[in-house]
Amino acid sequence: MEHVSTSQTSPLPFLKGHGTENDFVIVPDPDNALELPASTVARLCDRRAGIGGDGLLRVVRSAAHPEAEHMAGEAEWFMDYRNADGSVAEMCGNGVRVFARYLQHAGHIDAGDVSVATRGGIKKAHLAKAVPGSGVAGDITVSMGRAVLPEDGVTVSVGGRSWPARNVNMGNPHAVAFVEELDHAGDLLTVPPFTPASVYPDGVNVEFVVDRGEHHVAMRVHERGSGETRSCGTGACAVAVAAARRDGLDPAVTGAPVTYTVDLPGGRLRITERPDGEIEMTGPAVIVAEGMIDPVLLETVTA
Repeated sequence: MEHVSTSQTSPLPFLKGHGTENDFVIVPDPDNALELPASTVARLCDRRAGIGGDGLLRVVRSAAHPEAEHMAGEAEWFMDYRNADGSVAEMCGNGVRVFARYLQHAGHIDAGDVSVATRGGIKKAHLAKAVPGSGVAGDITVSMGRAVLPEDGVTVSVGGRSWPARNVNMGNPHAVAFVEELDHAGDLLTVPPFTPASVYPDGVNVEFVVDRGEHHVAMRVHERGSGETRSCGTGACAVAVAAARRDGLDPAVTGAPVTYTVDLPGGRLRITERPDGEIEMTGPAVIVAEGMIDPVLLETVTA
């Protein structure tokens, strides 16, 4: 292996944040000056040899990024999200909350409303004010857009068991399977097999769900490109929509919003689907550390 130096010769600032323990390396790059190939992102997200994270959030001004410049009039900042393996992803719900928290932390915004450009479109977030004297930042609510429910689903199999899985698209693809016990999902280190494979040609996030009470579920998830994670925001939205339809609830039909509490290994999210189809996700987001990345970690590795 040969290491080829990039143009980055000085330490690079970074932050670390999480939303219900879905954790991210945050790299401010307002002018889109950095090149972060997949191998570099994977190295930064490595939990032993790097900083560690389920993904990386690069913070870029929309006007400076070719994929986001058409959104610059509505959203000043673009969330360039990468999975832990370095692959590009359309969206990350927990990532949007952490991204918004970073913007507040850096002084770019105050509590209130902000629009964030993503590859899955513009997402609107609301940062609640902290409760005075609590020392805890207020929750963040993100408008996640509308769910698309393709008719073609899949069958997911783990350890000799199989379940039908509902196809839900939240700007990224999900397969939601309702199971008897969360342990039935296995170790989730590898992608749970599903058929037919043609339904998700670019891979899929797979959620396993159990009931905890009325409008209350718990889930585990294998995130495409990251393995099992402690939380998945788009996955929680997909699960809430799938649970509502299973329960015979469709706000577009009833005219009343429906809210589900979704427990994840890393915490709890509240998901509301409104009669116009808009889905809102509410939960915490925390910046836990900031520091400098050694330029060696940013070197490009070639064979």
